[in-house]
Amino acid sequence: MTHKELIDKIEKAAAPEQLFASDDATLRLRGVSGSMLSFLVAGEFRRRGGVQVVVMEDRDAASYLYADIYNILGQFSAAEDKVFLLPTAYKRSIQTQKEDASGIVQRTAVLSSLGGEQQPPIIIATYPEALAEMVVDRVRLAENTLTINVGDKLSISFVEEVLVSMSLVKVDFVYEPGQYSVRGGIVDIFSYSAPKPYRIDFFGDEVDSIRIFNISNQLSYEKVERVEVIPNLKSEQSRVSLAEYIGEQATIWFDSATRALQKIDDLRKKLLGELEEPATIDLHTTSARALLDDTKRWRWRYLDSDCPRRSYDGEIEFHTAPQPAFNKNFEALAKDIRQGENSHYTTYILTENRAQIERLENILSQIAGGKTAFGSCLLTISRGFIFAQERLALYTDHQIFDRHLRYKIHNEIDRSESITIAELNALKIGDYVVHIEHGVGQFGGLVRQHSQGKTKEFVKLTYKDGDTLFVNVHSLHRISKYKDKESPVPPKVHKLGSGAWQRLKSTTKAKIKDIARELIALYAKRKATEGFAFSPDNYLQTELESSFIYEDTPDQRSATDAIKADMERAEPMDRLVCGDVGFGKTEVAMRAAFKAVLDGKQVAVLVPTTVLSLQHYRTFNKRLRDFSVTVENFSRVKTTKQTHEILDKLKEGKIDILIGTHKLLGKMVDFKDLGLLIIDEEQKFGVSSKEKLRHLKANVDTLTLTATPIPRTLQFSLMGARDMSVINTPPPNRQPVATEVHVYNEDIIREAIEYEMQRGGQIFFVNNRIDNIFRIKSTIERLCPKAKVAVGHGQMAATELEEVMMDFIFGEYDVFVATAIIESGIDIPNANTIIINNAQNFGLSDLHQLRGRVGRTNRKAFCYLMIPGEEAITSDAHRRLRAIEEFSDLGSGFNIAMQDLDIRGAGNVLGAEQSGFIADIGFETYQKIMAEAVAELREEQGLEPEAASIECHIESETTAHIPDSYIGNANEKLRLYREMDHITRPEDMQAFITRLRDRFGEPPSDVYELCDIILLRHAAASAGFEKVTLKNGISRLTFAAANNNAYYKTAKFHSLLKKVSENGSKYKLDSAGNNKLVLIVRSMKNFAALTEEIQNL
Repeated sequence: MTHKELIDKIEKAAAPEQLFASDDATLRLRGVSGSMLSFLVAGEFRRRGGVQVVVMEDRDAASYLYADIYNILGQFSAAEDKVFLLPTAYKRSIQTQKEDASGIVQRTAVLSSLGGEQQPPIIIATYPEALAEMVVDRVRLAENTLTINVGDKLSISFVEEVLVSMSLVKVDFVYEPGQYSVRGGIVDIFSYSAPKPYRIDFFGDEVDSIRIFNISNQLSYEKVERVEVIPNLKSEQSRVSLAEYIGEQATIWFDSATRALQKIDDLRKKLLGELEEPATIDLHTTSARALLDDTKRWRWRYLDSDCPRRSYDGEIEFHTAPQPAFNKNFEALAKDIRQGENSHYTTYILTENRAQIERLENILSQIAGGKTAFGSCLLTISRGFIFAQERLALYTDHQIFDRHLRYKIHNEIDRSESITIAELNALKIGDYVVHIEHGVGQFGGLVRQHSQGKTKEFVKLTYKDGDTLFVNVHSLHRISKYKDKESPVPPKVHKLGSGAWQRLKSTTKAKIKDIARELIALYAKRKATEGFAFSPDNYLQTELESSFIYEDTPDQRSATDAIKADMERAEPMDRLVCGDVGFGKTEVAMRAAFKAVLDGKQVAVLVPTTVLSLQHYRTFNKRLRDFSVTVENFSRVKTTKQTHEILDKLKEGKIDILIGTHKLLGKMVDFKDLGLLIIDEEQKFGVSSKEKLRHLKANVDTLTLTATPIPRTLQFSLMGARDMSVINTPPPNRQPVATEVHVYNEDIIREAIEYEMQRGGQIFFVNNRIDNIFRIKSTIERLCPKAKVAVGHGQMAATELEEVMMDFIFGEYDVFVATAIIESGIDIPNANTIIINNAQNFGLSDLHQLRGRVGRTNRKAFCYLMIPGEEAITSDAHRRLRAIEEFSDLGSGFNIAMQDLDIRGAGNVLGAEQSGFIADIGFETYQKIMAEAVAELREEQGLEPEAASIECHIESETTAHIPDSYIGNANEKLRLYREMDHITRPEDMQAFITRLRDRFGEPPSDVYELCDIILLRHAAASAGFEKVTLKNGISRLTFAAANNNAYYKTAKFHSLLKKVSENGSKYKLDSAGNNKLVLIVRSMKNFAALTEEIQNL
């Protein structure tokens, strides 16, 4: 059945038809379950139009209803301008000083769509706190709207004057609502009336084009004819209720009218308690009584039993029931479908994804021993239901698999992670940078120097004793920002030309070579060793993988496939799987373990801590218990008697999977037939454990898991030293963790803890100072007397700490007050609130990892970042906190956290001793040196050498640079210099110029010349030249190879010689005087012509 047929079937049933035909003012709707309300609102809207306001219990319920209706209406026509979500304008309804830009944009979009002469038909999904919030009146909205059309005669100065009067803020680059920027003939505006910003291109005093642009890359992608600019009107005085704004004709639906009105009055009481001037409450919210008055002419539709309005005019019974909770019990689902069929019910499974239907068909046919009769429909709704009147059962796949469904709000504002990353990485005067030839210096900004009437731009670097180095803007690939773990100790700055830097580089390269050489040797040895070849997958393997409650991410799928391919080969596997917290590494490991068990082999899972050992034991057991797999946990928690029993069973082959700490490596442990070793976080094991591991790994398949991301550059360098799978994609439909930054506030702490305890959950409270940790415990006990509070920190005895953690895992405590020791490896599904005290003192990756401790299930999770006060924290800390607050998705913060996790990853791949070198020379330089070292090693090993990288220097009389008149922001200029510096192909340079033109207008000739110089540098380097000069039409190209180099015997050089001898008027070979040859080329008009000449040589 198609979506349209299904929707029509529901809407044309007797009860819905009765509802749509009714003119009764107040109707009670009985027996409305699941997403049936969404179908009723959409059906009423399709027949009657008008304004439909649907009031749900809270923001999540309103968002799900919005998404349901959007999907239902979207099957018939575009729903963008018909369905709206009306949230509050604040992060919290009672804290009116903390605005939510996305909320303001969504509210403004509703007012804007209602604001015309003719009231358009729209649906507004909302909740009590948002409905109670006052809005600006129609007159004030019209007065504060600036409409700009293509072809309008307007000057930029006039537009800017209006924007200033609207309180929009001028910035260099627009990235959030309420901002604008002017660059030449281009004006960028982020209005509060739209979720994306607009770029207005002027030709003189006429609007030439209007385009929507993406804030991540600042590039435009869609032309429009007009834009409405509306400021943040939330602060205006002329305010009315939404009901007053809409007028007398509308329909209001309540899932519970009584509760909604109670909530509105409770909000007012709370606000009265919070506000210093209670009179201002009337500017902010309406009362329940006022709402009843304002909607007295509206039609009411409500689902609860008592109506706060006058008695109802009629009621309609719908006879729907919620979808049964199958909890992934597919036998129960198959039985339900069979029983339904016997009672003449038709079951439809609704999903957004055809693959899900195939998975279900596969699982159900195995259970039923044949095809199970159910229909499917590609339609997403939030909650399934049974509609008895039509003998229909509509079940959602996410409820069957017990998965979180993520709603999409279509007019939420664009947020840009890359802007944040760019901000965090921006160079400031005084920052440490590394020049590959001269070492660590301090950034002195972009400077201009005048010589012979010409201006050139350089980056200024300062070294020890005031030594200064000026780096040409087309050699910026030679410098990089100094990055190390947020180290309080500044790096060592040497004197220019002292030789100290070169010595440090040589030592680092030698060390890297030693480590990499050992890795490569081990790798080669394993490849030559005979191992066990596992059988291909059978139906049990397929069944296990089909029962995974989440859909595999592409990375998870490719990691699984790579592991299986390794296992099915005869040589022993040694694969490293890297992936962030919660990205699904454990699932991949369990599949590999099951594959080994199916072939009669035993599996050892080695973990660094007793707590993690217990957690893995519970996870493996839960996942594999239906497949008759024996899993056992082996750590110091076991008694002597239990230990002996486990060892005996292991020797007899009665244990399939043994999970434990380094105790697994003891002499007493004797597997009957070990086939697979899984190691979690290898870098956390000591040297002696690693030695024992090395012997154990020799001919057993090994899978190593790490949560520390390995930078992509290192992944490439390590090809040939380790097989690696990277899981970079976050799982789809994971709940984002609601993240809020607050000045330390005991009321918020109490509310957060009490809310979590009311829903039976647990709370982490992170306090990174041991000296006041017990004071924090006492505070929590005072605020929440019912809470059982435990304390854990790194100075406790290991056994004591483990005991406390175990008790917390088993639910003995409600709140765990701890230092950052919980940052890695502790996974407690029942803990869904984390409060981080003095959050400004944590690095980005630490905050990301800590927040990753919650939100591991389908429950909504919360993270509260407490700070001492806005003025007490640095601007960098502000940026970090803003980044973590805005990017609340699991995985969206991944790129941000990669910034400082990169550094850890490097140390982890090659051993912790590397971190010392990284601290000395900075991370990017370390990567460059590592790539060189591995390339040299490949040659030593007789492997394919990588292309030699020649550094080519260009000398010319040109002034090629980006003028301030074209791009005034120094940081952006520097970023663009670095971007263009890495471009090697003409078509990529052309695309770069197109991007510049889109953002800044037509580039001046200096910029085109700079692009030509960079392409020339790359072409000359790959042709073997180390220096190029161009003066008065004559170019001198100096060869990088010394005169006695084997290069001069190659066919490549002989072909060049032939061209030179055939064209003596144009070319001439000469000596450069330093044991090198130089090629002179005459009649060269410009850099582009010279580049073409070199490519033709």
